[in-house]
Amino acid sequence: MTPDEFVESVRDDNDTALSRLGSSKSLYAATGGDLEPDEVLHAAANAEHAAAETFAAWAADEGHDTPAGETFADAADQEREHYETVLNELDEFEPSDDVSAMQAYLRDLDITAGRVGGMIGRILATEKSKEQYTGFFTGQADPMTANTFRGLKDDLDGQLDAARDLLAEVCEDDADWDAAKDAADGAIQAAYEEYTEQLESMGVNPKPVC
Repeated sequence: MTPDEFVESVRDDNDTALSRLGSSKSLYAATGGDLEPDEVLHAAANAEHAAAETFAAWAADEGHDTPAGETFADAADQEREHYETVLNELDEFEPSDDVSAMQAYLRDLDITAGRVGGMIGRILATEKSKEQYTGFFTGQADPMTANTFRGLKDDLDGQLDAARDLLAEVCEDDADWDAAKDAADGAIQAAYEEYTEQLESMGVNPKPVC
């Protein structure tokens, strides 16, 4: 398997989950139904902060002088920059100690191949949420903030390229590829299950209405 084939396999096998995570209901779930601009920004800031912490912990565990450690450290730095960018849109904010189901899942991964797969799953899921943040602020007639989130989504392309390169380096046999795939699927499904549970708890059908 090649890294490109891997990414396409993850997309295909999680098509339904990714599609629904990219629906307008995703922000409704993330904010507990409070679609005020500040609440949307709070959700975004918490997500960026948690990602930075996860990648930084992985980098420290892998060792900053290893290819994996370097890739994770770079991702942590970029997520910190994303967090600071979102903070610039807020007057006051304190990140939550609670993390999403996806971040909790990622933090339990303890082998390198699994972490790279989990990183890829996180990127694919996060691409969808960034589209919703962009769309939300476009709808709020706030093109500057919409453009901010458009830029954050663009940064994910670089993260995905780095993760692909690292995947090719750390996956030495079928067991490694399987571990990476399981982790990528697991990260996306953790996000999707939380999305479903959040909506159902508010009496909202998580499935699209045709």
